[in-house]
Amino acid sequence: MQISVIGGSRCSQKEAELAEQVGAELGKRGITLVCGGLSGVMTAACKGARSAGGTTVGILPGNRREDANPYVDVPIVTTIGEARNVIVVCSGEAVIAVSGQYGTLSEIAHALRNKIPVVGLNTWSLSRGGKLDGSVIMAETAVEAVEKAVAAIEERKGFRK
Repeated sequence: MQISVIGGSRCSQKEAELAEQVGAELGKRGITLVCGGLSGVMTAACKGARSAGGTTVGILPGNRREDANPYVDVPIVTTIGEARNVIVVCSGEAVIAVSGQYGTLSEIAHALRNKIPVVGLNTWSLSRGGKLDGSVIMAETAVEAVEKAVAAIEERKGFRK
């Protein structure tokens, strides 16, 4: 199983701790973490996954493997800048969004457009016509986020009804 973790390249200490907890939970479960491979939430999530024995994949915007954060096991060089965001989200069977700015919002949109479940931790919520749109599945903790992401994947694959 692969789950993409998205969020800001700059984040608060609290957001970094949350991302690290998400990564650790993925690592404990043997789920490969996919991210943008750089700083902030991406570094924290990869650090958590690595600390728990997990595998991390970084989809990099530039042309240098060396730009990956030190916790990326598999750096993938794209040379396509922010367009790599589509690859980040589409490489996961689900997406966990931790906080984030407009880049994260664009990744959420790409995931939803491609029918990839999105679980949110302190991130964007969406509304249509002034009414909350439940497309982003909200979670309160890292464990809950991973559990909801796994459940959404299993439901899509027909393992749960």
